[in-house]
This record gives sequence, structure tokens and C-alpha cells, in this order.
Amino acid sequence: MTNEGGGFDLGRWSAAFAVDDSSQPTPPLDLYGAPDARALYDETYENYRSFVNPPLARVMKLSGSPVEVRALGSTIWDQTGKAYLDFAGGYGVFTLGHSHPRVVAAVREQLERMSLSGKTMFSPLLGRLARALAELAPGDCAISFFANSGTEAVEGALKLSRAATGRTKFVATTNAYHGKTVGALAVSGRDAYKTPFGPLLGDVVHVPYGDAAVLSEALRDAAAFIVEPVQGEGGIVVPPPGYLRAARAACDASGAMLIVDEVQTGLGRCGILFGCDRDGIVPDVLVLAKGLSGGVVPIGAFVTRPSVWNAAYAKAPLVHTSTFGGNPLACAAALAALDVLRDEDLVANARARGEQLLAGVRAIAADFPSVVREARGLGLLVGMELRSEGYAGTIVPEMLRAGVTAAWTLNAQRVIRLEPPLVVTAEEIERGLAAVRGAVATAFAKLGVLAETSTTHT
Repeated sequence: MTNEGGGFDLGRWSAAFAVDDSSQPTPPLDLYGAPDARALYDETYENYRSFVNPPLARVMKLSGSPVEVRALGSTIWDQTGKAYLDFAGGYGVFTLGHSHPRVVAAVREQLERMSLSGKTMFSPLLGRLARALAELAPGDCAISFFANSGTEAVEGALKLSRAATGRTKFVATTNAYHGKTVGALAVSGRDAYKTPFGPLLGDVVHVPYGDAAVLSEALRDAAAFIVEPVQGEGGIVVPPPGYLRAARAACDASGAMLIVDEVQTGLGRCGILFGCDRDGIVPDVLVLAKGLSGGVVPIGAFVTRPSVWNAAYAKAPLVHTSTFGGNPLACAAALAALDVLRDEDLVANARARGEQLLAGVRAIAADFPSVVREARGLGLLVGMELRSEGYAGTIVPEMLRAGVTAAWTLNAQRVIRLEPPLVVTAEEIERGLAAVRGAVATAFAKLGVLAETSTTHT
């Protein structure tokens, strides 16, 4: 993870610690052709050190990170065959858990037909996926553009809003996270990630998240307001009810578009289909990614109103394109993932298990008020805010020693994020909570009462 200067902080790295997991049968050990577990580790580390990211490789090695070789459901296995309960959840990617068999089967079947599109002919799966999203998306959001990631989808949404309105100004929120490409980074809200790459897009104004009173003035002459229904990397910050309704009204009054970034919150993560459903509003652009394919094939998308699409691209349909976006494998995975989301009633499970998880973390906060400032969240997107970042360097490794992966939020590293797959069971939630409780107790026993860390991050 990063420190306040934007570099890696060894004390905050989520090292994986091996424990047995009786909830999943241990699969046959797969060493990817290496003769033994040690050889696979050494090969992988050397490749990272020499060809991937040398400083990151050293941090991961010192922190004890193993090699992940297999994953299924809520469980990950390392090169030695040891198992971990995944409460980091790929930062929201694994809505269906790891390697859901229906999604894997759909991708395998499509691979035997055709892997990539030639782009000069119609693609049946792309059309079916766009139709499926139109049926799910709020209101009249019906036109989909497919990309390969959340940040690409955000870039597309920003371009769309400028082209549709003829304006250049963007309004975003402090502590937001929308991605790390140039446009997405410009509307993100933490300087530590932006400063090394400036100048970024100009004409961007940031306003406090959750404060509807500032929107009317800020949105004057703006192309768009981009906002998350819950700030994920900002520290699992849930805005007051009605915030998005007020944003919708302010955008309507100013002529600005409302872009709702649901890369992390969408498709059941918050215990509702989309995070913006909490306020019952229809955005001009809905941005999706992460869980859209159920964690099998990378895919991102934005879904917009036909009037907005036509205002931007009616006369130039190829002005914004993607070579790999909407490829047949990604579309097959996404279609299967949407079916699983519906058939297994995972939105309801996320809501129930999220209530269980949040109640459990709040009980831990009540028992350890010197360590935990607050527990908050929506559905299976739960944050435990610590009174001091100093506790985090003990809590996350202790959780992982107990067999539960966890992660910090990028913009607020005093907040430990708990984001298990939507397929998580009640028993797995209790196992996760036991690991949290034990880790918090250990941190308090070792460190005592630490001075509080400011909640302000830049």
C-alpha cells in the first residue's frame, strides 16, 4: 500500500499468511510446471524483481506474500496448498466469488467458437449484453459502450459529457477515486497520486463529498458532476440520504450531466442493484466495471441515455472506440455473471450478509473504542476506521495470520476495507469477524492507546 507520500509502505502491505480453510475442499496442487512450491516462488519473485516492478517485488517478499495458484468461491490457495478466506475480494471484482463455474463454462464455450471480434461485423454477444444492461439500468439509460476497465469507462464518460454539452469543466469530490489514467486521475481527489503526473486535465473543481449545498454554485457552466454513491477508496464513506437526489436536481438546473461512478458499488455490492438506487435517481451516465463479469474476464462499461449519446456521437460514431472493448469472451462472461446475480439472488444475500458484517464490526468497535473510531458501510462494502493508522500495521497482518485477507482504502489508510464476495455465507462472515476481533485485540495489547490520526488526507 502507499504512504502519504505516494510510495510503498512496508508496514501497511497486505502480506498473505497461510492457514487451513476447512470450508473448501483443497484442490489438487498446481505448480504451473515448476518442480516444487519453492521453485515456483523463486521463479515468480525473480520475474517480478527483474521484469515487473523491482521495488514492489522486494516489498512483497519481505512481507511474506506467497504465490496465488488457485481460487474458488471465497477461498484462495497458495503454492503450498494453504488456503485463505478472501475478504479483500479483489477490491470489489469478485462479486460471484472466484471462478464461478457458470461464468467459466460460458467463457470456455465462447473460446471454442471465437475469441476476439474482427470489429467489421456485428457481434451477437455485445448486442445481447447491451440489451441486458439497458433492462437493468435505472430509467432510460440504454446505450452501452464497452471498455476493458473501470478507469477506461470513466475516461469514456468524461469524453462523452464534454462532447454532449460543449462544455469543458468537471466537478468532482474531494477524496474521490475514479482511476489512474490522466482524465480519471484529474477528477480523483487525492493529490499524492496526482502530483507526479501533472499537469492533468484543467478546469476541474473539487467539492466536499456529501455536501449538497455547494453543488449549485460549483456546477455553473460545468459539463458534468462525477460522483460515487459510496466513496470506496476514500474510506467507505456513505453520504447522507438524499445527496444524489440533490445532485440530480443541481445538474438539471445547471445543464450539467450527472455521471455516477458505480465501478465498485454497482451490481449488488451495496445490497441494492446499483448504489444510486438508494436515492431512486437516474444518472445521465452510469459507469460499471469490476464485478461486471463476475471476476473472470476484465470488462468495463458506461451506460447512458440515448439523447446524451446522440448529442455527442450522432454525427461521428467512431470518434470514441476500443479495440478490445466488448470482446466476445468478456461479453460471454458478463452475460453469465448477470444471470448468476439474478438466479442466486445475490443482491439479497449481499444485503443480509452486509448487515451481519456491519453489526459485527460495530460490536468490535464498541468493545475496543480506543482502537476503532467507527464502522460504516452499505451492503458488503464495509469500512472499519481506526483511531490511528499505527494500528493498521498490526491488524491486517494479524487478520491474515488468522486466515482472512484484507486491504486498506487507498485514500484513507486508517480505514480497513472488508469486501467479501456476494456469495459469502453467514458462517464465513462469522469467521471473518473472529479474525477482525482477534487482530484488534492483539493490536491493542501490543500498542496500547495511540494518538489519533487526522481524518484529512490530500
